[in-house]
Amino acid sequence: MKVYPSHRKEEMVRYRRTFHQFPELKYEERETASFVKAHLESLGFQVESGIAETGLVALFDSGIPGKTILVRADMDALPIHEENHHDYKSKNPGKMHACGHDGHTSILMALSSELKASFSEFVPKGRVLLCFQPAEEGGSGADKMIASGILDRYKVDSVFALHVWNHIDLGKVGVVNGTMMASVDEFKITVKGTSGHGAIPQHTVDPIVVGSHLVTALQTLVSRNVDPLEPCVVTVGSFHSGNAFNVIPETAILHGTVRTYSKSVYEMIPKRMESLVNQVATGFGATVDFEYNRIDKPTINDPAMADIVRTAAKNVLGQDCLTEENTRTMGGEDFSAFLMEKPGCYFFIGSRNEAKGFIHSHHSSFFDFDEDALPIGLSVMKEVIKTYLLNSF
Repeated sequence: MKVYPSHRKEEMVRYRRTFHQFPELKYEERETASFVKAHLESLGFQVESGIAETGLVALFDSGIPGKTILVRADMDALPIHEENHHDYKSKNPGKMHACGHDGHTSILMALSSELKASFSEFVPKGRVLLCFQPAEEGGSGADKMIASGILDRYKVDSVFALHVWNHIDLGKVGVVNGTMMASVDEFKITVKGTSGHGAIPQHTVDPIVVGSHLVTALQTLVSRNVDPLEPCVVTVGSFHSGNAFNVIPETAILHGTVRTYSKSVYEMIPKRMESLVNQVATGFGATVDFEYNRIDKPTINDPAMADIVRTAAKNVLGQDCLTEENTRTMGGEDFSAFLMEKPGCYFFIGSRNEAKGFIHSHHSSFFDFDEDALPIGLSVMKEVIKTYLLNSF
């Protein structure tokens, strides 16, 4: 097992705890981006900032012709009020780094320091594009950075990103071939009926009854329209209608999400859902307005790039470090947009440590992770860069 660059751990912890105390939501990461930019410029990097509002990139060129690898970190926090009591607790009420993006940004900052200090050890040729991305949490920041032209402008050949993961033990690396995380879609169904007195229902079209049947009918998309071997989730997360106990309202609103893995199901679900919703409503004499919003695509790893991560992880942590348990998830990730454009790999760095109490799930108000994951993440990503650039032609 290689020795981690432990001299960077204190640096990363300091960065991470600074970000953690001052979290910023999607497209508001101005202070975070300013902090990152100042660090990069202090190292002599030329920084392109203001990409997708608050994103920035910096290019390291070894001076020897080769491929260009993009390494991404997300910077945004979540609208969650932190309930932890450590001394680096969020100072911004209602905002919290509850997913580990503060750690990702800190790792990439330390990687920039390593590039300047010892690039010849792990960048034998080619170029590394450091990408600090805003708005991963529901803001499609990756799509906007891609739309800005960075992949073409910097001639990117491959893309990689890591995520600290509290569902995997510290010292493990989670990586899979193919789909690792699901698409994230949002739907909103507005049922329009005919209102009236609750005691005289025959003169109404009750949107609550229609909506209730829709909740049940939507589950048949998974149970009867999708191959049982294909992952798919349809969830109605909210159902709102009426405000009086004796009045049948005019409308009901159902709001929910769909998660899919495969391209075929991803393409099938919206059309099939719209048809089903309209037919159910028509059967009760109601009408519907149907809205369907694509947020994130499925996160699909290139098998060859996943093998590079496996090789790198084993070089750093030993032969037994890899796992696929608790690695695939129906959660979503907008790094999927990068993977749709270029071959690459998204992988998890284990950050769970039950002995220290780091057990809470991502997006929990009690979320925190073992900071020993930071030097591990840095070491593995350095080895990924080296392995990729050495084996690319």
